[in-house]
Amino acid sequence: MKKFLDENFLLQSDTAELLYHEYAKNMPIIDYHCHLPPAEIANDKVFQNISQAWLYGDHYKWRAMRTNGIDENYITGNQSDWEKFNKWAETVPNTLRNPLYHWTHLELQRYFGISEVLNPTSARAIFDQGSAMLHTKEFSVRNLLKKMNVKLVCTTDDPTDSLEFHKKLKEDATAEVLMVPAFRPDNAMNVTNTAVFLSYVAKLENVCNVSISNFSNFIQALKSRHDYFDSMGCKVSDHGLEEIYADEYSDKEIELIFEKLLKGLTLDTISQRKFKSAMLIYFAEWDCEKGWTQQFHLGAIRNNNTRMLQKLGPDAGWDSMGSFNHGKPLSTFLNNLDKNNNLAKTILYNLNPADNEMMATMIGNFNDGSLPGKMQWGSAWWFLDQKDGIINHLDILSNMGLLSRFVGMLTDSRSFLSFPRHEYFRRILCNLLGNEIENGELPNDIPWVGKVVQDICYHNNKNYFNWPVA
Repeated sequence: MKKFLDENFLLQSDTAELLYHEYAKNMPIIDYHCHLPPAEIANDKVFQNISQAWLYGDHYKWRAMRTNGIDENYITGNQSDWEKFNKWAETVPNTLRNPLYHWTHLELQRYFGISEVLNPTSARAIFDQGSAMLHTKEFSVRNLLKKMNVKLVCTTDDPTDSLEFHKKLKEDATAEVLMVPAFRPDNAMNVTNTAVFLSYVAKLENVCNVSISNFSNFIQALKSRHDYFDSMGCKVSDHGLEEIYADEYSDKEIELIFEKLLKGLTLDTISQRKFKSAMLIYFAEWDCEKGWTQQFHLGAIRNNNTRMLQKLGPDAGWDSMGSFNHGKPLSTFLNNLDKNNNLAKTILYNLNPADNEMMATMIGNFNDGSLPGKMQWGSAWWFLDQKDGIINHLDILSNMGLLSRFVGMLTDSRSFLSFPRHEYFRRILCNLLGNEIENGELPNDIPWVGKVVQDICYHNNKNYFNWPVA
């Protein structure tokens, strides 16, 4: 019987162990999509205790605690950090077979050298040890990244963000990690609520120091922000949408729709979709013009629980998979760009596994040979970034595309302790390939397969985005 979470965790053969330990384990990390707070990186924050680093903002853990019957006061409420940690420790034993069980103990081992299983009995000692370590400069935010060999993180930023902390870090000669912004313009196309949209327009006016009285002004202001992001090293946009929008529209229609918005009128569904469709084309064309990569995260139904949304706000763990017919509109959207030679490098992510094969085959429609893996089916995302989801993603991508050109894993996380998820992915990848070598399904050419592993872990990512790292 193997020991829980030993050095060969998830590795089921000698060849899998060889591939992981000799080729994957020590590869650097480029986290090309996350939600880490830029201010905390720039200011090299030191946490007061492990709850602040581990539980604040982590809606994965929050959902598990709620399911375990933990009162909200111990999750997002006013209870002390120790009391919140103790309730998490009470929940952890009940997360067996959930990826949180693996992630929790990987994080305790990798950052703090704690191999003890977290439960109510061990909670106090683990809280005290982890907190004492975190409350030192050696465990500051940047040193946490350094411990995991993170070379670059790509944050998620609204067009109106000042990027002041990206600038601050860029000017800091002591910084050993790079931080670059991602252009996330969802708010600039969300016209479901006119009042909220107009508030955003006012914010854009203030940031750009312009008056927005028509659609042309609006687009010019957004374009100026896109240009500014580019000047700050941005190489990627990101869009978190329920579905892709590819409805037909005319320029005149969009101008009239914007006029209605400025008058405070509520748009009908058709007008909303036309406006969103137009905005996606603008963003995509700007990305192509600058050589950026566009990312589309599709299929989440957000803020399902309106009572808790009103109490806690968004991103608090009340989201789920949606069921949308992405195929035809996605094809139309990509084709409209491609036929005008405006299709940028693109990464597609789906949240519903029912869309796996569609996504895996969709990218092949627009890989035109201009560069390896121009169109990517992104890593297993959100509810799918667990063992079965990762294996399914790798298997389907292998069957219907080129696994060897895949740009690899990301955290999509708000926690600085989440980087062992890259290790989790790498172990699963090496196990798949190692087992197939031992089964005679792949040749026993370790240098070749090892190179593929290292490409997926790091080199494909670095070359695809052209990141300024060694």
